[in-house]
Amino acid sequence: MALIKKKTALLLLQYAIFFGLSFALIYWQYTKLTDKNISELGEALIQVKERSWIIIPIIIIGFLSHFFRAMRWRIMLESLNIKPSVVNITAAVFIGYLTNLLIPRMGEVAKCTVLARYESEPADKLIGTIVAERAFDMICLLLISVLTFLVQADIIGNYLSDLKSNMGNKNLPLMLSIGIGALVLIVVLLIWVYRRNKNSKVGGFIKGMGEGLTVILTMKKRAQFLGYTFLIWFGYLSLIYIGFWALPATEKLSWAAALSILVFGSIGMIATPGGLGAYPPIVKAVLSMLYAVKDSFGLAFGWIAWLVQTLIIIVFGLLSLLILPIYNNSKKNGQTSVDTK
Repeated sequence: MALIKKKTALLLLQYAIFFGLSFALIYWQYTKLTDKNISELGEALIQVKERSWIIIPIIIIGFLSHFFRAMRWRIMLESLNIKPSVVNITAAVFIGYLTNLLIPRMGEVAKCTVLARYESEPADKLIGTIVAERAFDMICLLLISVLTFLVQADIIGNYLSDLKSNMGNKNLPLMLSIGIGALVLIVVLLIWVYRRNKNSKVGGFIKGMGEGLTVILTMKKRAQFLGYTFLIWFGYLSLIYIGFWALPATEKLSWAAALSILVFGSIGMIATPGGLGAYPPIVKAVLSMLYAVKDSFGLAFGWIAWLVQTLIIIVFGLLSLLILPIYNNSKKNGQTSVDTK
């Protein structure tokens, strides 16, 4: 009973921290708005309404981006001799994103749990592949960041120089060293725990994660894996670029500008649940500092982009919750009918 209460308290604390930060950021943004800002924000929303047709390609691309992520995950699982159906794994991905909006950092566990339930597979191996997938995505984001800097070195270089001078020359190396040290410490701790608990549930869980992490190195469909990776990130980039067309203030921005929003906006998505409260001001800052877009229109674009992405997750996540039991019950009944003939 005490353990349950402790877990509940930790979960509530996690809620309070993440959502508290999100709403604090929203309140902070609101207090900085002047009457002119609010007027311009309303004007921007009216302009978006007049171009509402843009929502159609955005919804299609948004769905496909998550579908390609599900297909990439499926390739990883096939290397572990786990072959989930397309419906189950796609629905699990959307449910994972939906869970992240409600319970911070629990989306990955949720989608593994859902898929394990409907495919009758061990959840630990599934979680291992998620760890590998996220690690690979971080590498991709790093490469995209480098590409963004190379493409727009003249624009971003000046901004980063100012940022570095504000942070101080000593803080950046220190933060990097702490991050690397923490990563090494986690790896060493996991190895130590596994060696002392090989035959326990904890040891089995860590072993399953390790097997998942080796999937990328041993998979036979590496070309398809990389192809889906490209489609995922190109989909994210396309969402931003097409979204630029929603406002006259941003309609002439280039693919290079979309790259900048993708890189810096990803920080907001990581900082708070689904980017709530963090994504819009970061997007506004990038558009304002790098591309001379008015703060009000930049903030409007940030909120609209965040809202559309969130609605895609909510709609398809709820549909997934409805479809999964119906699909799997019908599949089970169909198999039963075949077996009894």
